[in-house]
Amino acid sequence: MRETPLIGPYDFDDVLAWDQEGPRTVRRFLADAASLAESLPDRPTALNLATNRYDFLVGFAAAIMRRQVTLLPQSRASQTLLRIAGEFPGSYALTDRGDVIEGIHSVSIQLRGDQVSWPMDIPRIPTDRVVAVAFTSGSTGRPVPNKKTWGALTAVAQATGARLGIKTGDRLSVVATVPHQHMFGLEASVMLPIMHGLAMHAGRPLFPADIRSVLADAAGGWMLVTTPLHLRACVAEGISVPPGGLILSATAPLPRNLAQQAEEHFQAEVHEIFGFAEAGSIAERRTIAGDRWQPLEGVHVAQDASSCLVQAWYLPTPVPVPDRMTVDTDGTFVVHGREADQVNVAGHRISLGDLNQLLLKIDGVQDGVFFLPEEGTGLVTRLMAFVVAPGKTGEEIQQKLRAYVDPVFIPRPLVCVPSLPRNATGKLPRESVSELARQWLEREGDGA
Repeated sequence: MRETPLIGPYDFDDVLAWDQEGPRTVRRFLADAASLAESLPDRPTALNLATNRYDFLVGFAAAIMRRQVTLLPQSRASQTLLRIAGEFPGSYALTDRGDVIEGIHSVSIQLRGDQVSWPMDIPRIPTDRVVAVAFTSGSTGRPVPNKKTWGALTAVAQATGARLGIKTGDRLSVVATVPHQHMFGLEASVMLPIMHGLAMHAGRPLFPADIRSVLADAAGGWMLVTTPLHLRACVAEGISVPPGGLILSATAPLPRNLAQQAEEHFQAEVHEIFGFAEAGSIAERRTIAGDRWQPLEGVHVAQDASSCLVQAWYLPTPVPVPDRMTVDTDGTFVVHGREADQVNVAGHRISLGDLNQLLLKIDGVQDGVFFLPEEGTGLVTRLMAFVVAPGKTGEEIQQKLRAYVDPVFIPRPLVCVPSLPRNATGKLPRESVSELARQWLEREGDGA
């Protein structure tokens, strides 16, 4: 049976995590994880809801030591948590200190650090053991659970680090604006650092000023794991950070012009990860270099007349890709958007994702989304758009759109709003946009 260690190339006194409370060494991490493992209830699955990234890692490691599977909910909404707990009987919640989840047995992560003994040997985990269940985002429907083996998580972390040029001995500080319960967040802000001997920031800075402050405090070089939404805010505010870092973005397509601005402003390369919950991260690209994605080491994308499949040694079976792709003979590919994202208006087909990208090209548009209601929802079945563009009118934006799209795709109405209901990873669940449309229709109806 193949096994790999819980953490990668560290010395016991190396810093594994840090925040305003100070550093946490590898020695302390092993002690914290071993101590927590002893106190966990004898149950099969744990909802790890810790908001502190170090606490999350301790809980994740402790669950692995107890041969428990960690559930990674895509939302902390009570209905979501209760539904997941119902789907996985015997679950309990691992929470930050003092936090209690109503209706679910909760265990607070209490850390005693160097006050407890720690194992002399780093635990080794079978690569075929299921250690986590990740859920799809729900952006195109009901969230679906996906089992993740230790081999899958470690393989993706190793391949991503190799593609980014990370070497053993690099003391990068990894700072992330994405939640660690999200698949990209788990892979890039938790697994990647612990497999490569890096230091992770335990917090989650969200606002540009906070990101600037954390990166300024990072020891050595830095790596920012983020989303286009956060990167756009940082560029807009022109925050100053130490040069020579590395930016890794995912969860939504990153416009090339934004990547170019970020590289020039931060003096850092901007790379993107492409993946989905069913398979995890599968490819990488430097955004300004072009549209083509390069599969990670060990990943193969096969295309036939009707679909594309991802194959890798750690995937038990080939996994269908939810996006439309064109795969070249050298294995690289171009993504054209999700099948569920396609709309047909007056005989013309286009991807809502492509329309969203065109919307973001317009000067003054900070955020925006196209939406086509389903028939029978009570909404008029025609393209709508919700746009964040302070100082602009809907008519001005519609006029600018005419330069990019066929008239049949001009949204009517185009509604200017203060913000969009994005979740913690910057995604827009369809149900949230549908609710936004419903509320707009009610207001319009009341005002009629």
